[in-house]
Amino acid sequence: MRIIKQLFDFYLNSSIHVALAVCALSWISLIEFNIIYDETILHFNFFATITGYNFVKYFGVAKFHHRSLTKALKKIQIFSFLSFVMLCFFAVKLPLKTLVYILIFGVITFLYAIPFIPKNLYLDSQQNLRDISGVKVYIIAMVWVGVTVFIPFLNNEVNLTTDVYIGAVQRFLFVVVLMLPFEIRDLKFDSLRLATIPQKIGVKYTKILGLFLLLLFFILNYFKDFIDVKSLFIYGVVSILTLFFLIASNKKRSYYFSSFWVESIPIIWLLIILFS
Repeated sequence: MRIIKQLFDFYLNSSIHVALAVCALSWISLIEFNIIYDETILHFNFFATITGYNFVKYFGVAKFHHRSLTKALKKIQIFSFLSFVMLCFFAVKLPLKTLVYILIFGVITFLYAIPFIPKNLYLDSQQNLRDISGVKVYIIAMVWVGVTVFIPFLNNEVNLTTDVYIGAVQRFLFVVVLMLPFEIRDLKFDSLRLATIPQKIGVKYTKILGLFLLLLFFILNYFKDFIDVKSLFIYGVVSILTLFFLIASNKKRSYYFSSFWVESIPIIWLLIILFS
């Protein structure tokens, strides 16, 4: 059992699970707009997510404690390096135009972790985007939209129609709500100066806000030029499932509740589409 737990913890801590979630959302975008399965972009997104997330999560630790890193963290570093190599392998298969768009989101990810901001804007001796008051969740949602919606479409030279932009707004709303259980869980750890959504309006109103955003996420389907009953049903199921986990969120929930179960929702969404 101990070995299984160690493997499961590595699976979560090395960002494999969140990478699968990103790939799931990317694949969903391709399916919804009848775009052929794009193996290269899905593999690229998988390894880019692992590389980017681990860079953001462990940059500070590796920078200041590189000589005393735990075995687990060293393994994650090695795994992240191998993922970066695979990222480069799939990157050379992408057209230059796609790489330019990817670079934009890569820079945002880099600035999310690297100190660069003037002292009058940063918080708690940090100087990166993550620590600017009140913007963390929106930066993450914006990057996820870019990676899982616009990059797959641009790589396949799909025209950015009204439906695509509506889908992008839906994805932004979905990711924001998906982040709320994490922000609720981290209330006891986050500095008050971060001004996260639960810090500003409380847990109760955060959940009410999440409900409103999920309603908007679902209702936006009716503004698309093309809509079918099956798609509406799936969006309804995903909305209810996401709302369930949001309502069940609290400060005492375990690490696994959000890091595994909540981040499994995009994967479940994809599975519903594939098997329905």
